[in-house]
Amino acid sequence: MKVWIEIDQCTGAGLCEMLEERVFALGEDGLSRVRQDGRVLPPGPAGKAEIADSYADRVREASRACPGDCIRFEIESPADGVRDRRK
Repeated sequence: MKVWIEIDQCTGAGLCEMLEERVFALGEDGLSRVRQDGRVLPPGPAGKAEIADSYADRVREASRACPGDCIRFEIESPADGVRDRRK
């Protein structure tokens, strides 16, 4: 799964970080970002983080809980390589 933040929709509520701090972080501006390998990535699709499958359920939960509806993710099917984009 790849995940990123659409920063223009982020409200800075911080629910994502509370639900999955291994994937999400609040930036100095108070808005959410994604983490990968200990680094905080830039917002938007250019800053997609590849996350472990074990984090996927919490990322989906964070996406549903997000008041700004700013968490995006892609799921790649191992069988056919087709990507499924969700928000």
